[in-house]
Amino acid sequence: MELIQQNPDLSAYLAADEVIDHHHPRVRQTAAQLAKQATDSYDYARVAFEYVRDGVPHSQDVGDPRVTWRASDVLELGTGICYAKAHALAALLRAEDIPTALCYQRLAHDDGDGHVVHGLVAVRFNGAWHRQDPRGNKPGVDARFSLTGERLAWVPDPALDEVDYPTLHAAPHPAVLGALRAARDRPHLWRTLPVAL
Repeated sequence: MELIQQNPDLSAYLAADEVIDHHHPRVRQTAAQLAKQATDSYDYARVAFEYVRDGVPHSQDVGDPRVTWRASDVLELGTGICYAKAHALAALLRAEDIPTALCYQRLAHDDGDGHVVHGLVAVRFNGAWHRQDPRGNKPGVDARFSLTGERLAWVPDPALDEVDYPTLHAAPHPAVLGALRAARDRPHLWRTLPVAL
């Protein structure tokens, strides 16, 4: 699949905003700690990915009712669903000048009823984008950082009307951000997740 930049200006994928707030002290502090563990920018990207994947539990997996959407809040509270974790990873990577996009998949819903939009990121190295899924591993899910072939949590099944969206977003999709902001808690969010983009 060919990934398509929504914005042709690469600097848009380094920008800070209200959601990917990599100017925030919490994000800067975490990025600085992670950078000490890395040998170069490639290694930093892997370290940051593993930190978010493994160090920030997916709130559905652990039964955490809190809803986070701002990167600094995800890191401060240590919880979030796929979108929130993608925002946190994007902020950590952009904090170290690594162009990072938000991207999405349409997957069958966990409860077997309908579909849901799933969030992940793409990082730019060596003139190409590489998708990464920091959702968090669990039985049946083994996502890994890779620049030599995708190791995502899920591969969409066209027979189930699942799709990869090719667009690389510089900011969260409005449908995603709207659902996060409107949710009273994670159970409410689970019922109001976007089903398509």
